[in-house]
Amino acid sequence: MVDENDNIVEREQAPEHSAVAQSALTLPFIITLVALTIYFAFQTLQLAIERNNLGLVKANQDVAIQEAQKVQAQFKTLVTKTGELAAQGHAGAKMVMEELQKRGLGAAPETNMPETKAPPKSETKPTK
Repeated sequence: MVDENDNIVEREQAPEHSAVAQSALTLPFIITLVALTIYFAFQTLQLAIERNNLGLVKANQDVAIQEAQKVQAQFKTLVTKTGELAAQGHAGAKMVMEELQKRGLGAAPETNMPETKAPPKSETKPTK
């Protein structure tokens, strides 16, 4: 009879012990989840702000890119017209085109090479 009473007392104490252990584990778990949630929210906000800033920088550069394209088109036109003058025999235009070609900016001179015919395929190659 004493053994039965001891078993009953032990059974009643066991759930209380596990409930205390579970409540002790839930507080750190909840704190960890809240910290992770705050961290991910902060990171998401930072990424959204950075994306917005990059969009603004790109929009500000679009004007500069358009201006650069206009200048580039004007330069191409200028080089083309100067090349035409050089082809007509203008000494100053030839000098400008030579300097541009030295610097790698000018168009390559157009040369009229006569077409050469490929050798016939029936020729035999020397053997080793």
